[in-house]
Amino acid sequence: MHPSDDPAEPVEPIIAPEPEPAVKVPLAIEDWLAVIVLAALALITFANVLVRYFTDQSFAWTEEISIFLLIVLTMAGGASAFVRNHHIRIEILADKGPARRRKLMALAANGCVLGFFMLLTVLSARLVYDEFIYEETSPAIGVPSWWYSIWMPIMAGAISLRVLGMLRRLLRESAAS
Repeated sequence: MHPSDDPAEPVEPIIAPEPEPAVKVPLAIEDWLAVIVLAALALITFANVLVRYFTDQSFAWTEEISIFLLIVLTMAGGASAFVRNHHIRIEILADKGPARRRKLMALAANGCVLGFFMLLTVLSARLVYDEFIYEETSPAIGVPSWWYSIWMPIMAGAISLRVLGMLRRLLRESAAS
């Protein structure tokens, strides 16, 4: 047995984890929200599978709730990914080259992301308002549709604030250097 094969010896990671970014609002909020939503989604789906298996029926509400939870999960994960700089990007352009170009690319990318999520916040808020005014109800349960859609502008607004904070930090770093 080789000395480095000792299971009690800690193994060094191949890629060192990046340090958490310095943020005023803790990232644990999005992390825990994602964990809770994913657990709820798994439990609801598992319950529906059991009911279908044993009774040949299904809960009508599980699809509506699952879609809502997937939207919240996606938005919470997106907020976390943007702040931790794990979002989709072309790394050869974003992470290589001179520092000035990397800063400009980061500013441009975050500016585009901020514009998109601000627009999504406004447009989804209008959708929620229309659903509220016209008293739309969900097809399976019959509850007001805005109960589900209200979370889209809230989460898009949260992502906008996170990206705005990132832009502020990038601009502050640019001014300091």
